[in-house]
Amino acid sequence: MATVRELLRCGDDLPGDSARRDAEILLGHCLDRSRSWLYTWPEREVAVAQDQQYRRLLAARRHGQPIAYLVRQREFWSLPLEVDHHTLIPRPETETLVSLALALPLPADARVLDLGTGSGAIALALASERPGWQVSAVDASAGALAVARRNAARLALQRVSFVQSDWYSAVAGERFHLLVANPPYIDAGDEHLVQGDVRFEPRTALVAADAGLADLARLVAGASAQLHPAGWLLLEHGCGQGEAVRDLLRVAGFGEVTTHNDLAGLERISGGCLYAE
Repeated sequence: MATVRELLRCGDDLPGDSARRDAEILLGHCLDRSRSWLYTWPEREVAVAQDQQYRRLLAARRHGQPIAYLVRQREFWSLPLEVDHHTLIPRPETETLVSLALALPLPADARVLDLGTGSGAIALALASERPGWQVSAVDASAGALAVARRNAARLALQRVSFVQSDWYSAVAGERFHLLVANPPYIDAGDEHLVQGDVRFEPRTALVAADAGLADLARLVAGASAQLHPAGWLLLEHGCGQGEAVRDLLRVAGFGEVTTHNDLAGLERISGGCLYAE
């Protein structure tokens, strides 16, 4: 039987600039052990079944499959979230949206709607920080909602409600204090769609018409019918779309329109307050 050290070396040819880290994550997943354990017990022999599972995962990674999909998990806002091919892989940029939402002057029992929730990342992060908020989440994908509901159950955040909906369609007539969304915003011809993890993520959660602005425009246009007066809308968007999204917000009657940078210093989140002075 191969040892932990030998199996880690088998991953030295993985693509990208983090081959050893990827191998550590995959082997730790197969053994249900931490990465630190792997280096504490490098001479430990690995059972044949786990060895074979690990080598299958290495092969999938060599073909570009995202690590998050292979281990079916990604951490977001310190929450371990299940992910699969029905959901986007949560990214650090989206944590900026969560931070901004938590800083807003909302009621203690605010009603919040996460549009296009995917794995439930934004909704569950907000619910974990604000137990008094009434958080709802919608997605058009039944598969994504199944993942989100499992995440909510595992994190004991079952008070978050999940509904299948094409954006606002299933919540028509309801009013919220805050709308948040990380919608599709990539142009269909963008070269990044054929690079890295994005190749394996659901295209419907990535790509939008009108140079990536179609869904952003739809969310802005429908927001006034869903918001309480002085309610807020926060949208994640592409780094080159800030000006266009700000224009959409102002035309729709939003005030205090602002764009915030992500951790890389790129314009990433725009939002505003409805009927604000």
